[in-house]
Amino acid sequence: MASLADTHERERHPDLPPPAATVGAIGWMRRNLFSSWFNALLTFASLYLVWLTVPPLLDWAIFDATLSGSTKQDCSGEGACWVFIKVHLSQFIYGFYPEDERWRVNLTGILFLLGAVPALSDRVPGRKWATLYLLFVFPLVAYALLVGGMFGLELVETPKWGGLMLTLVISVIGITASLPLGILLALGRRSRLPVVRVLSVCFIEIWRGVPLISVLFMASVMLPLFLPEGVTFDKLLRALIAVALFSAAYMAEVVRGGLQAVPRGQYEAAAALGLNYWKTMALIVLPQALKMVIPGIVNTFIGGFKDTTLVSIIGLFDLLGRVHTASTNALWLGLATEGYVFAGAVFWAFCFAMSRYSIHLERKLHAGQRRT
Repeated sequence: MASLADTHERERHPDLPPPAATVGAIGWMRRNLFSSWFNALLTFASLYLVWLTVPPLLDWAIFDATLSGSTKQDCSGEGACWVFIKVHLSQFIYGFYPEDERWRVNLTGILFLLGAVPALSDRVPGRKWATLYLLFVFPLVAYALLVGGMFGLELVETPKWGGLMLTLVISVIGITASLPLGILLALGRRSRLPVVRVLSVCFIEIWRGVPLISVLFMASVMLPLFLPEGVTFDKLLRALIAVALFSAAYMAEVVRGGLQAVPRGQYEAAAALGLNYWKTMALIVLPQALKMVIPGIVNTFIGGFKDTTLVSIIGLFDLLGRVHTASTNALWLGLATEGYVFAGAVFWAFCFAMSRYSIHLERKLHAGQRRT
């Protein structure tokens, strides 16, 4: 005679599937778009705004746009005149860098990517060597290629630089220099030595309290007045130093927030192991602090990348500066919108890439809350 448990097991029925309205695309829409009457109202209002803006934008940018031609007169339609971008594209990328020497700019970009890809990716071997290459070898090679005047290369003065090339040069150098400087300033602000702490606080507060446009103006116009007679600095070099120091002040506060978030027990554990101050910071504290403030660090990088547009005030024309200059040409008046849309799309692409890589690092290092 079968036991009661065996009888119950035979009589069990398989679990019923969930209702069709709670799974799949329909379930997702009910949970996220129509979970309440207010959310449904917002959904319909958003769809109405999309219907009002997206079709006209597509008509202007794609369907009614002019892509072929070489002059403004070729743009007879009501859409965007992308001929303006096509004609000035080389200027937007290289500025007035000599056309016969632009292969040096292209080669510099390729050499940078050859080091950056393995340094930033887990799937490509050689990260350690790629990082050392980017820090110590690539800057020397890039300087020799871009500036010239050595190894048989023609000298190209920095006033001829411009466009996207100049934007990337300023932003990459500013970002690379601001992180280590910001870490040192953050450590100095938390130092127990009064002199180091006061100097760090003064530097951070002064640079954060002054607009970058004023800093660039001072570096370009006022600094030469205080230099000895006959001593000059390249205008681009002055801008690079100003951008790096300005970004370092903001980076210092981001890193300081991470240092304060590290539990006190980590310091005590390092002291119990007999580690000195620098080993404690390098091996225990800083890795945890930097991991926790990855969004803030990348946000500072993105802000610094966009702030490069301010260098036009001192006569250095980056991508946006070249777009503005080209749009004021008498032969292309009235086409500033196309130029600014192009510049905005380029800046958005770079900033979006940095943002996505930041999210990748957060997930990899488990920084912040895990997304569901």
